[in-house]
Amino acid sequence: MSRRAIWLLLASLACRADEVARWEKARARPLTSVPGRHSIHTYVNASPESPDGKRVLFYTSVEREAYRGEVRFLDRESGRETVLARGVEVEDAHRAACQQWISGGKRAVFHDYRRGEWMVVAVDAGSLRETILARGRMLGWGRPAGDLVPVYGPHWAPGAHPDLELLNAATGEIRVAVTAADVRKTYPEMVAREFGERPISIFFPILSPDGSRVFFKLATPTGKDFRSKDASHREMLVAYDLAARRFLFARAKWGHPAWMPDSRTIMNMYNVLIDSDLGAERLIPGLPKFRGSHPCPNPKGGVWATDSLLDAFGGSAADWGVAVAGVTGGGYTFLHRFDNTKGAASWRVSHPHPSFSPDGERVYFNVNETEWTQLFVADAAR
Repeated sequence: MSRRAIWLLLASLACRADEVARWEKARARPLTSVPGRHSIHTYVNASPESPDGKRVLFYTSVEREAYRGEVRFLDRESGRETVLARGVEVEDAHRAACQQWISGGKRAVFHDYRRGEWMVVAVDAGSLRETILARGRMLGWGRPAGDLVPVYGPHWAPGAHPDLELLNAATGEIRVAVTAADVRKTYPEMVAREFGERPISIFFPILSPDGSRVFFKLATPTGKDFRSKDASHREMLVAYDLAARRFLFARAKWGHPAWMPDSRTIMNMYNVLIDSDLGAERLIPGLPKFRGSHPCPNPKGGVWATDSLLDAFGGSAADWGVAVAGVTGGGYTFLHRFDNTKGAASWRVSHPHPSFSPDGERVYFNVNETEWTQLFVADAAR
């Protein structure tokens, strides 16, 4: 190795160490001090903070199970909260209403179970005007800069909507992007091994940061009670190129995938990176296995966040933590450790689900340390 190559390697390692070190002094705190309610951000694949960094979107509930509540946002400068929707009914406290920013932060979208029907709803963040965008569907994960969000039929009862559809929140247009039938046709052996001849539908679609690709899992109904683990069987990871209209790869196990900022690489639990062009996998070196991990890459690169059980890190079986680690491996640090056995009494519990702010300077996550699930935030040292 040449002297220049050695210098570049050492400089790179020092840079990565500095990036992780910025998080060693991070101090986590509850986003709000309002007592007697749950405050929940939705998932690792959607930042609760608006693209301009001014607002934080979350779900609140005063019910023990958190099945009904409100979608609201907090103004980060003033601390004032604005209610976008009341009486919202959700599947569980795990992902709440799948609330997320779109249209550059002009709109927030979420799904809601109203009078026995699932629907996708948008609210204008300025006027607070509500628009029902789709009925008989639930919401996947879009990109905050654009108007498109992926939608799908409920995984336990997809009905007339077994396919992946793209919904334009600005125009209301809905179009089919990928069909479940084409997934089975493209990967017949893998689908047959997992689902046999049972009907399948597309579930949990996640758009890449640039909107050119999507990945999703498949589902088949196994029960009628959507508040039960027996509602459906869900598995596989399928990636699709929306621009080229072709399948990229399929993986037998879903894990907990998330797009990297390059819109090509997929990060998965247990420190796995997947090249979506090829389906080839590699491990991030020098890191421990974070059990229960929901990884979330920093949109600015360099580091990623994850939640983890702490039994392998000196904690008890009840303890969880949120960590930040280097994308190329080596160093990591825990931002916060906590007992995560309380919180919302939902049939499916709310996990920490860490997610970065758009500028990569804050990590948001849920904490179940008291009877009320609380949304926390930790800031990187400057």
